[in-house]
Amino acid sequence: MKQKDIAELLDEPACSHNKKSKSGCAKPKPGTAAGGCAFDGAQIALLPIADVAHIVHGPIACAGSSWDNRGTRSSGPRLYRIGMTTDLTEQDVIMGRSEKRLFHSIKQAVESYSPAAVFVYNTCVPALVGDDVEAVCKEAEQRWGTPVVPVDAAGFYGTKNLGNRIAGEAMVKHVMGRREPDELTPEQLAHGHQVYSINLIGEYNIAGELWHVLPLLDELGIRVLCTLSGDARFHEVQTMHRADVNMMVCSKAMINVARKLEEQYRIPWFEGSFYGVEDMNNALRDIARLIDDPDLTQRTEALITREMARIDKALEPWRVQLRGRKVLLYTGGVKSWSVISALQDLGMTVVATGTKKSTEEDKARIRELMGKDAVMIEDGNPRALINIVREHDVDVLIAGGRNMYTALKARVPFLDINQERDFGYEGYTGMIELARQLCLTINSPVWNDVRRHAPWAAAAKLQEAANG
Repeated sequence: MKQKDIAELLDEPACSHNKKSKSGCAKPKPGTAAGGCAFDGAQIALLPIADVAHIVHGPIACAGSSWDNRGTRSSGPRLYRIGMTTDLTEQDVIMGRSEKRLFHSIKQAVESYSPAAVFVYNTCVPALVGDDVEAVCKEAEQRWGTPVVPVDAAGFYGTKNLGNRIAGEAMVKHVMGRREPDELTPEQLAHGHQVYSINLIGEYNIAGELWHVLPLLDELGIRVLCTLSGDARFHEVQTMHRADVNMMVCSKAMINVARKLEEQYRIPWFEGSFYGVEDMNNALRDIARLIDDPDLTQRTEALITREMARIDKALEPWRVQLRGRKVLLYTGGVKSWSVISALQDLGMTVVATGTKKSTEEDKARIRELMGKDAVMIEDGNPRALINIVREHDVDVLIAGGRNMYTALKARVPFLDINQERDFGYEGYTGMIELARQLCLTINSPVWNDVRRHAPWAAAAKLQEAANG
């Protein structure tokens, strides 16, 4: 990828950095790839496309960087679960045969699995030696008749977020607009009202949580053309240009996709969240608002009224247990504010939230929810998190899996909210699951046991008291 292409991705007009300072996103610096490089971001953004063969062109170590570390679920194909790599060695680089190795890897993937498409992820080593990955992909596509998409996201290009945008750019350039949507099914027409289409960009179906939302959209007559990329199919990505509205679920991921679909196909978009009762209501209302159909708006309000009555009744026993509990939330992106809203719906108090991966819009929403003096954590090192836990007498730490051991050291209940979790929290049904998991975590009897003094320490203190 050329420097000017990277500069264009960093200078994203719809990004909060440009809106605030006109300076664009921070340019890559040596060492900033730590914790997630561009390749990591590109593969993690596209890997959930379930019927595609994902080939990592590089050394074997790169293949394990993002493979299967996001708990996305598929309702059908499982091809995305197979890790594929060209496994480049020193001999391949020295002898100049890495392009040939890639060509034969594509051949093996096509002949062994008959995928809907092949995605080839370029990494640092082939990028440094100058492999023409795009030319190899083009030749392979002509040879076998299967779409082969180059994703040029060498790790040294920049950060994980840049990789997300590179992935989105590859989809816009090589995939979208190449196919028309399928005809509406009899089930979709059975409701007797106009059917509209939507894309969910930056939705990864973690733990199958999107399946909590899809029945509600189906009921409203809103067809999901594509989720980019949770439980997606290649042919669905090809049809994204025909949606009536786009919902940006994670603005840090692929905001360039939403902007370009608006510019090229005049598809309006908004940023929303399916976490929490209020945000779920707002997302449904925003969809109806942008489609601008009075009948859809009326049916949306009726659905929200019905679901609110159901969810209030279902949540009340959990709210009794959770009301007034203090939470330290350390996550990022859209969850930095959307989960706050969900916790407040349960009557809990968020004492601080992480904003390391949040945009300026995310931070503005945090202030709306928590007040202008909201505590935002940029550097969530273990010592800082433990200090906040003790200072505010926190009842539960909600964060990513890597912070679990920090919570255990502090002897504080912990709930995983990030991509490795096993439970889905989206939609009204997901809200009930979130409340249930919080209660199970906070009320576990283990915490009383681990906070007690060891028997020998307690005995020693009693002896000291007796002697004193």
